[in-house]
Amino acid sequence: MKLVLSIVLCSLLFLNVSAQKQDRIQGKIMMSEDKPVKDALLRLLNTAYQARTNAAGEFYFDNLPVGNYVLQASINDVEIIRENIDIKAGEFTLPAIYVIKKMNNLDGVTVYGYRRNKFLERDSTTVAKMPLSYMENPQAYTSINQSLMKEQITTDLSEVIRNVPGMIKMQGSPGRGSGDGSFYYNLRGFPTKVSMVDGVPATTNGEIDPADVERIEVIKGPSGTLYGGTVTSFGGIVNIVTKKPRDYFGGEVSYTMGSFNLNRLTADVHGPVTSDRKTLFRLNAAYQYQNGFRDAEFRKSFFAAPSFSYQVNDRLMFSLGAQIYNYEGTNTPIIFLSRTRPFFAKTPKELGFDWNRSYSNNDMTLKAPATNVKGEVNYRISDNWTSQTSISRNFRKTEGLYQYQFIRGNTSDALLERNVQFNNSEASSTSIQQNFNGTFQIGRIKNKLLIGLDYFNQSLRNNHSPIVKFDTINGQNLESDYGFISRELATARIQQSKGNMVRTYSSSNVYGAYVSDVVYLTDRWTTMLSLRVDHFNTRGQLNLNTNVRSGDYEQTAVSPKFGMVYQVLKDRLSAYANYMNGFSNVAPADNKGLEGYPDIMKPQLANQWEGGVKTNFWNNRFNFTASYYDITVNNMTRDIPVTQGETNYNVTIQDGEQRSKGMELEMITNPVRGLNVMTGYTYNDSKFQKADDKVNGRRPSSAGPAHVFNSWVSYVFQTKALHGIGLGLGVNRVGEQITVDHADTGQFIFPAYTLVNASVSFEREKYRFGIRMNNLTNTEYFAGQGVVVAQMPRNFAAQLSLRF
Repeated sequence: MKLVLSIVLCSLLFLNVSAQKQDRIQGKIMMSEDKPVKDALLRLLNTAYQARTNAAGEFYFDNLPVGNYVLQASINDVEIIRENIDIKAGEFTLPAIYVIKKMNNLDGVTVYGYRRNKFLERDSTTVAKMPLSYMENPQAYTSINQSLMKEQITTDLSEVIRNVPGMIKMQGSPGRGSGDGSFYYNLRGFPTKVSMVDGVPATTNGEIDPADVERIEVIKGPSGTLYGGTVTSFGGIVNIVTKKPRDYFGGEVSYTMGSFNLNRLTADVHGPVTSDRKTLFRLNAAYQYQNGFRDAEFRKSFFAAPSFSYQVNDRLMFSLGAQIYNYEGTNTPIIFLSRTRPFFAKTPKELGFDWNRSYSNNDMTLKAPATNVKGEVNYRISDNWTSQTSISRNFRKTEGLYQYQFIRGNTSDALLERNVQFNNSEASSTSIQQNFNGTFQIGRIKNKLLIGLDYFNQSLRNNHSPIVKFDTINGQNLESDYGFISRELATARIQQSKGNMVRTYSSSNVYGAYVSDVVYLTDRWTTMLSLRVDHFNTRGQLNLNTNVRSGDYEQTAVSPKFGMVYQVLKDRLSAYANYMNGFSNVAPADNKGLEGYPDIMKPQLANQWEGGVKTNFWNNRFNFTASYYDITVNNMTRDIPVTQGETNYNVTIQDGEQRSKGMELEMITNPVRGLNVMTGYTYNDSKFQKADDKVNGRRPSSAGPAHVFNSWVSYVFQTKALHGIGLGLGVNRVGEQITVDHADTGQFIFPAYTLVNASVSFEREKYRFGIRMNNLTNTEYFAGQGVVVAQMPRNFAAQLSLRF
């Protein structure tokens, strides 16, 4: 009897549970009566259920329990709707959901998932280290997003950075030791490089692989108040925002082939680890091999970026990610101009060199592995206050041969002296950062407050050979001895030299505290008041050959920032102005103890005044920024002769001054459906206002060109017959650049040039095929700061991407 009762109770329980589930719940999402929403990702929030709409806008969920749910629909990661749905027993079909009726501000998505003004990516939480919209921020910055990177088939970061107004590549020394092996760009008249990842310090001796890049943020002007002076430039800072884990499974695999034996394979996989979607992961990976356009030149790299996040509850979340980069390649041929006598040639053409030659050998390579690891804890203290704790660790190494080419001789510029050096260095950095963000009221006045503390340590260990002369060749006539160079020969020459190994170790610590308050005087008028106190400490450099330490010092800098925004038209037109400060630590000088000439230096200070307007009209379809800036750098060092008694000395004083001023224009617009335009123009006027007589009043080598224009125009056909076909065309005009202007040498000038780039693509739900052609007109152009580096001729790439 008990057995029978048990069977009956189990049967009733089974029937009850079965009755609470539906075999298949069907529904449909429509833009209008005759336009379905295709390929939208659907999720029932706070559950493991997800689905996609088909070509008719239809979807279904299997075995869904009865109850109330929130249905979220997204296209291309843009949420288009949230709808409450009620699943009742015995009902298997939901009423059709019409997006237009539910969401009147649907400007981001069309029936094909097309996003208007797809290059616009303005709002950021990292630029001001607080959630602040672009129209509220009294500062100019540019963001380059995934849409543009995919359209231009980006295989290295330098290609896409040319879309930032006024920003061009100045020099690249991937793999070089001594802490400066990286790619440098010009911004507002000063050199800068990629030095931040997700708002914390991180760098590499090689290139930054774009496989893990979600967005590039270029923050303009001296930004020492929030970020410190160690990793920032007076012209601005470049921050990489990485791809984050997602709560649904998906991914993409791409293969790219192209000129100079380009082969690149990338993969992006993401999804939940647990059924409750609290633990998420993402893995981006890339392998790339490519020869250069010169006769002996190549690079190969492997990159992997795993990341995880764990949502403990609605208040606490942990995340952990890494970027692991392995690089090997030949160093870029860099021609160092004479620094002591007048130039015979004034332009690269007059030098008469064959720019398709590398002056090296493919077995003379550098290895440059680098690893960035970052952990983050986000905690919501209350409805108005949050805490973010970040810990990051960076390690990079260089090992191999580096080669230098110096122009020698007193009768012409033809002679090239080839020098070689064995590089072996290790560098590391550790960053700990704590930020508190909150909002509060003082009477009727709203405040957004940031309080932050950070600690930054960096160390560098060098174990280089001396730089050794290998030979001298005629750069204008390479018929003899040009090929007589190799790893074996260079290593033998280094071993024969009698110079000492460069064996040094240095380490420094930076302690910073900062506060920033955005005060909403009205709903249109806001001010930003910020201040940083930064203390730098180093024990100097230890010479491991002699066990002698030198150059230890401490320095404290105070960096204020003030900004104001008035929104003439709320969220559409604003005028802004700011005063910003940046600083750079300066090591002590050796002034021989002379009276009136102290060894202790002050930090260099950059003070910027900037004003401009920002517009955002037609529901984000027209975004325009115009700004004028004026940056003055004080406390620059220079050497002067001093006579005391009967002895002559060269001493270092700190009264130098450099000024950089100019204007920037940037427009991102979507005038008609399918057409997107991104364009910019900058003008920069830089000069030494107080410096050595031989450069005073002249343009610095690091200032770059005065005029820079960039544009990219994209069109995706909207007709049904041509749907999925896209065209892109870009024009970059870079004005004349004075790369050297010195009384002893004269001027060396890079002529102005124009680059024309184009792309064509065909895209469907599960795949994309694209072709890009860079430098269509095969323009010969150059870059460098006191050096000459030939840039890429015409090249193409073709890419096939598969999504799942």
